[in-house]
Amino acid sequence: MKEILKGNIFENAEAEKKDFEIFEALAESDHALVERIISSGQKTPDGQWLQQDRNEWVMLLKGNARISFADGFDFELNPGDHLFIPRDKKHRVTHTSADPECIWIAFHFE
Repeated sequence: MKEILKGNIFENAEAEKKDFEIFEALAESDHALVERIISSGQKTPDGQWLQQDRNEWVMLLKGNARISFADGFDFELNPGDHLFIPRDKKHRVTHTSADPECIWIAFHFE
């Protein structure tokens, strides 16, 4: 039997502020991953695009952020906003707030 784990999505978020984003797997299987992401001012480097081999659904719980797509769509995200990013869709994070830091939940799936 698998272990039952309890946590708090906001726990240690501020203490973990770094110069890089933090990715923490909360639950995963062969076909899906749920993770907490903590961003504090990071963004995708200029001229680069992210393109993933799985669908991704993200929800911003704290902070504010902006995600842009290669086809011209641009979304500002505030607490409670969520966004579905289809697999292979070119996108980039163009802004994440540092104060407060961004706390995301991301769900990656086939």
